[in-house]
Amino acid sequence: MKNMLSEQEATMPTVAQESPCTHVITVTSGKGGVGKTNVVVNLAVGLAQAGKRVLVLDADLGLGNIDVLLGLVPRYTLEQVLCGSHHLSDIVLQGPAGIQVLPAGSGLPHLTSLTDTQQLLLQSELEHVAGTVDVLLIDTGAGVSPNVTYFASAAQETIVVISPEPTSLTDAYALIKVLSRQHRERRFNVLVNMVKNQREAAQTFRKLDAAAERFLNIHLEYLGFIPLDDYLPMAVMEQRAVTERFPCSPAARAFVQVAKKIAEWPDPQLPKSTVQFLWQQLIPMS
Repeated sequence: MKNMLSEQEATMPTVAQESPCTHVITVTSGKGGVGKTNVVVNLAVGLAQAGKRVLVLDADLGLGNIDVLLGLVPRYTLEQVLCGSHHLSDIVLQGPAGIQVLPAGSGLPHLTSLTDTQQLLLQSELEHVAGTVDVLLIDTGAGVSPNVTYFASAAQETIVVISPEPTSLTDAYALIKVLSRQHRERRFNVLVNMVKNQREAAQTFRKLDAAAERFLNIHLEYLGFIPLDDYLPMAVMEQRAVTERFPCSPAARAFVQVAKKIAEWPDPQLPKSTVQFLWQQLIPMS
């Protein structure tokens, strides 16, 4: 694996050199059960429908299921990439609306905390494939594990998915606290999922924003909300994205609106390169 990595470092251009406009966006949450992976899948389809070339990385290593949600059957997964036997280009799957998916393995506890070598290898591989797309969407696991903070720190934008449940807000606040204090992240976009209406979404966001502003001195960005919708579990049962299967449903329309907002984000001026990321990992954070 070390030889493979050194060869790539010698010959591979960085994202900044190859495609300075690639948006790297991490989607994460403080706890499971808030619909984060469904959010990733449907935002990816919505972005593709908006004309963006989208690559989705299932970074819930060890418990990945984006391929299952979309009815895809991978031959290889990130396990083979992290073992050094394959490149990311070998495991890419074609998804709906032209999106591409990099599947993670399932039931792989040894991948729940990447080693430094694995982190560097994956970062180098991502720089290589991300240069061919407009948006790289990274679906992390839930919580504050090293893998979650790794991918959030590597991205230019972080979307935190929350629901109205008190535990969701508490755990989202804990995640934002770790990322801001230990990894110096200051930009957080919040998407409220599984709410009855816009009023409930606004109230839910304000609770989290007030705590972050008071105790962390951080102002969160409200990205929007996705309503409770019976069509969403129906699409899941069919292993389809609701934006593709039921495009006129309330959830699908909301996903499309959020995706349009993301598509209008300005191009990143300073993409995070491997060198920058390594410095973040090597310099202790106070």
